[in-house]
Amino acid sequence: MLKIRCNNDNPFSIKPNSEEVLTPLNARIRRKGVNFDNSLSIDNTNHAKIGLQTQCNSIYYIKTILSIGSGEVRMKEISRSQIGYKIGLNTLIVNVVLTGIKVVIGIVAKSQGMIADGIHSLSDVISTIVVMLGLHFAGAPEDKEHPYGHEKIEPIVAKILAIILFVTALGIGYSGIRTMMKGEYGVPGKLAIFGAALSIIVKEWMYQYTKKGAKQIESSALMADAWHHRSDAFSSVGSLIGVIGARLGIPILDPAVALIICVLIAKVSIDIYKQSIHQLIDHAAAPEVVEKLRTEIVSIEGVLGIDVLKTRVHANKLYVDVDIQVEGSLSVTEGHAIAQEVHDHIEQSEKTVKHCMVHVNPN
Repeated sequence: MLKIRCNNDNPFSIKPNSEEVLTPLNARIRRKGVNFDNSLSIDNTNHAKIGLQTQCNSIYYIKTILSIGSGEVRMKEISRSQIGYKIGLNTLIVNVVLTGIKVVIGIVAKSQGMIADGIHSLSDVISTIVVMLGLHFAGAPEDKEHPYGHEKIEPIVAKILAIILFVTALGIGYSGIRTMMKGEYGVPGKLAIFGAALSIIVKEWMYQYTKKGAKQIESSALMADAWHHRSDAFSSVGSLIGVIGARLGIPILDPAVALIICVLIAKVSIDIYKQSIHQLIDHAAAPEVVEKLRTEIVSIEGVLGIDVLKTRVHANKLYVDVDIQVEGSLSVTEGHAIAQEVHDHIEQSEKTVKHCMVHVNPN
């Protein structure tokens, strides 16, 4: 018999048999306030890893790994802010090192573009620090002054980064136009090619790494930071083409590519800005999400229909308000029990739903 402990709650038991565990474990864990994603595996040595999404002790944890040993399971809890902090710290360190490498190569190869690209990479350090702080404060629990939590700090940070990204795009475009108008073309050394190629590889890795984390914790701020990394990769593509073009006798390639990159980055920044606005002004959930909620609700026993179903996006979370129809002859207690079932089912089956408010109307 295995035991599962959620924070300091009393442990509860399951049998270490994959055929008997999945469904009962799903129900048991949900009664403890944990959403179970069915990724359970148990081997012959009685060890297992279970992927969970939990809300123990009113603190939201995006990922929990349970390791079974000596008959008891204890949860290793990793919060959204911890995941964001880890990603931010790793990319910050890489950015500082990459900045130093690019500036040194720019000086040695006599490439002004490479030096500017290195300084641009240093600006990512600032944006990453902003994201880390934003995720930290957004993850704070509800308090008396903020009964609905602090999640909206995150889209505010995303808006700031979107503006920085847009300004970066304008800077790249302006640089390209100025170079074309003045005809200030240089011929950098071969080492600049290596520097630009290294920057593209590292920055694309940072983009993919940060984007993966952003999707995992559904963070608009982290996604904006990911695109800030990709903007650097695009900038380095322009530097590489410019260096190669200059050495081949076609120096205009560099500013021409810069203009294309300017447009691409500007579009991404506008999309991120629009998304963050939606998360701040109580925008409704996507139609397919609303339809899924409607289907889930009417499938619950005792629900005869839905009079009103409203949703509002709250940063990376969702609030749901629903008026359901029940049999008019039911007692208050019976009607409340159906409403409670709807409330529990929606909050536990949909990980993005922070709260579901249910009102009962007689049919």
